[in-house]
Amino acid sequence: MESKHFIPHTKAYDPEINPEEFLRELYAFQDKRRSVREFSDRPVSKEVIETLIKTASTAPSGAHKQPWTFCAVSSPELKAKIREAAEKEEYENYHGRMSDDWLEDLKKFDTNWQKEFLTVSPWLIIVFKKSYELIDNVKHKNYYVQESVGIACGFLLSAIHHAGLVSLTHTPSPMNFLQQLLDRPANERAYLLIPVGYPADDAQVPILNRKGLDEVSVFFE
Repeated sequence: MESKHFIPHTKAYDPEINPEEFLRELYAFQDKRRSVREFSDRPVSKEVIETLIKTASTAPSGAHKQPWTFCAVSSPELKAKIREAAEKEEYENYHGRMSDDWLEDLKKFDTNWQKEFLTVSPWLIIVFKKSYELIDNVKHKNYYVQESVGIACGFLLSAIHHAGLVSLTHTPSPMNFLQQLLDRPANERAYLLIPVGYPADDAQVPILNRKGLDEVSVFFE
């Protein structure tokens, strides 16, 4: 197929690699990824965060619109403001907004409205979704925004794990305060808040069992 809009596909794999063996190793590595709530304040370089964001931005998106903005925050002052606003919303969640069933499901994680990780972790990456682009005061529609940004976040979380760092997907709903604190334009809405850094030396995670293959898949052969 020849077209001015296309170039030859560059294969990313090594034909000498056994795919079954490679995937077994990849699965074993990915299976160790955990959400962590106890962070170290050990620094992480800006270059690392930049590469993580670039990696996330390799994700596919509807009509290649790339409808996302990644805001990376290391400023202690701004992180403190984010924590204050997030804890205000979380307090309301834990004291009335959440259903009894929801609160019961959260007990095994031993969480509460206090979010120390927002100020301890060296970086916060706040992902914004863009419902449309505003170019020369003209709105240009984006497509499959929710799906596209979700895929990019998956790429980001995987890249963080591969970098030897840890993360947490945090959604202090409602998240309108993030748009205000970070002075984002009207076409952007907060999608996910992700602390990024190294785990605390004494960090612990809940005992969890992931669903087996037979519980998450159906094969038609």
